[in-house]
Amino acid sequence: MVKDFISLADFSGEEIVAFLELADELKTKQRNRTPHRILEGKTLAMIFEKPSLRTRVTFHTGMFQLGGDSVLIETTLGARESVPDVARNLTRWVDGIMARTFRHTDVLELAEYATVPVINALTDLLHPCQILADAQALRNHRGADLSNVKLAFVGDGNNVFHSWAHFAAKVPVNLTLVCPEGYDPDMELVEEARKTAAGTIEVTHDVVAGVKGADAVYTDVWASMGQEKETVERERAFAAYQVNDALMAKAKSDALFMHCLPAHRGSEVTDSVMDSPASIVFDQAENRLHAQKAVMATLMK
Repeated sequence: MVKDFISLADFSGEEIVAFLELADELKTKQRNRTPHRILEGKTLAMIFEKPSLRTRVTFHTGMFQLGGDSVLIETTLGARESVPDVARNLTRWVDGIMARTFRHTDVLELAEYATVPVINALTDLLHPCQILADAQALRNHRGADLSNVKLAFVGDGNNVFHSWAHFAAKVPVNLTLVCPEGYDPDMELVEEARKTAAGTIEVTHDVVAGVKGADAVYTDVWASMGQEKETVERERAFAAYQVNDALMAKAKSDALFMHCLPAHRGSEVTDSVMDSPASIVFDQAENRLHAQKAVMATLMK
């Protein structure tokens, strides 16, 4: 097992499944109020460059439920002091570092200079914690074997899709990105993921063909944090890619709807889909707590 949780590409399929199985175990324990103070006396430093609801609450609450504590640091890495110096300082005081940043290189640098585990809670390139929670929810609804599941990701080829590609490279699932031209993912990353993927990893600009036969339809905001100046342009580019009732009808009749949240209702998804019986978005959000607890419990114990 590697020291840090930076990318799902760093882990084997067996290790990723082990995270998911532990997440389910911890979820059951929490619901049954069974004590699981695995990290008694340990502290997590939480670095935030971006606003957060799910990440902040779930990591803080997760550490509390595991018997530990957390300290919040709202800063811009590299501004007040160098990233290596931040890592060298924190390493002397805490047992783990979680970082939610813009630049992916900052998290890599934290991991290089810290001797305690570093957890990537989101960068502009990757969002591995989200995908663990998503995969846990998908398995909860479709079973542990995802090899015959088609997940259609409708939207930008962004950090969430990149981490889904890393997941698909290690754990069998069929992944399709459905995006407008000009909003493709990092194709070098995708091609690397395809080399070891047991299922398919596809990219298409045809929204109908991409969603056809999907077992789950996933979307994300059209303009992520840091892209606010592109909002109007993106609204135009993605208009035909809104996940609405008509688009969901192109997928399988029992297809699930997924979203990493926060959702911009009326833009990438309609209320009728978000609030439908097919929506598992709040299961995904709940699982952020349990999946991240599994990561912390595995790396920090």
